[in-house]
Amino acid sequence: MGRPTAVERLRGTVRATAHDVDTRTPAHRDRAVDGLRALALLSVPVGHWLLGGLTRDPGGALHNASPLTTFGFLAPASWFLQMLGIFFLVGGYSSALSLRRAAGRGRSTGAWLRGRLVRLGRPVVGVAAVWAVLLPVLYAAGVPSTTLRTAAVLVVQPLWFVGIYLLVTALTPWCVRAARAFGGWTVLPLLGWVAAVDLLRYGPWAHSMPSWLGLLNLGPGWLFAYQLGVCWGEGRLGGRGARLVLCGGGALFAVLLLVFHYPASMVGVPGTDRTNSHPPSLLVLALAAVQCGAAILLRNRLDALLRRRLTLWAAVVAVNLSAMTIFCWHQTALLTLAIPGSLLDIPLPGLTTPPDTAGWLLARLALLPLIAITLLGVGRLAHRFEVPWTGIRGSSRAAVAVLAAVFASYALAVL
Repeated sequence: MGRPTAVERLRGTVRATAHDVDTRTPAHRDRAVDGLRALALLSVPVGHWLLGGLTRDPGGALHNASPLTTFGFLAPASWFLQMLGIFFLVGGYSSALSLRRAAGRGRSTGAWLRGRLVRLGRPVVGVAAVWAVLLPVLYAAGVPSTTLRTAAVLVVQPLWFVGIYLLVTALTPWCVRAARAFGGWTVLPLLGWVAAVDLLRYGPWAHSMPSWLGLLNLGPGWLFAYQLGVCWGEGRLGGRGARLVLCGGGALFAVLLLVFHYPASMVGVPGTDRTNSHPPSLLVLALAAVQCGAAILLRNRLDALLRRRLTLWAAVVAVNLSAMTIFCWHQTALLTLAIPGSLLDIPLPGLTTPPDTAGWLLARLALLPLIAITLLGVGRLAHRFEVPWTGIRGSSRAAVAVLAAVFASYALAVL
């Protein structure tokens, strides 16, 4: 019998690692929830890499662009790639259970909340501090200032989500009380609020409404799915309720799209005067309802799948362990390839060429593995910001915080 090939050895290593991860996983671990979190998380970089592009002007500077400007028929893809509803659902579910366990150990709500906020804030501060150093270095290396502004926008845009997530996490104790008192019906006021704001900003009187009106939907809009998750975690949203959420969300989605002509894309499209996600419109809540209802109904099947397919479960564990690193640094991975490419005199299809041809779509699809590999490399260096900052002196932490504040100020000015 011959020696095993390299591929066979790799498969053996993967299977052994997967079996080890499975053995180390506590029996009570909710694999379905972890799987849903990983799925929602991975949809963020994939969505940004597929539905966002960069174009190089004659001076070599990069500008943001979107293939949806040309290929409007791709808008339904955003229904599957925008899974923030699932992320907030799982977040609410996990927070409800975590708060309950903390109370059982005698830990105060304030201490629990500080722990959650610190864990979410560390990687955000880290990426901001690193880019505060990178910007002047890249400028000194000859990168155009327009490219740096574009880079700052790309890096900062996903981070708004962390701020909103911190806000709804801070509301967890009140969300739990509401769920225990009224169950899944607690989401109806949030739905009504967003509907009322949409009516004001899109109705016949929209021209007389202030431009900031839509910002009133930021909190209630994203709290909707989070509250569904809290209700699920408190045992107040089961199969019957999930079917109602799924069917009701689907019906509302169809009416808003076909009758009230909401934009089909779940992400912003340059040149359009309306957007669904920034801030969230009623269509976003309808989609979140469909996703959340389906997720709850499929929970047992997903759990069984992840207990049977150990390699898939090991991948889910790996993604969850690096969740915030993936989220905070995925655009940096794209820029790691795009910025050096923009300094070349030749166009790079799918990277620095306008996203307005079928060739660009094919080239970007072909580049996805390379961008993902780049993210793995960046993540190996950046993961230290996600784990506790033990061994780092107070002065060093203060320096990181100052750098992060500098970058945040610059990014806000650019936006």
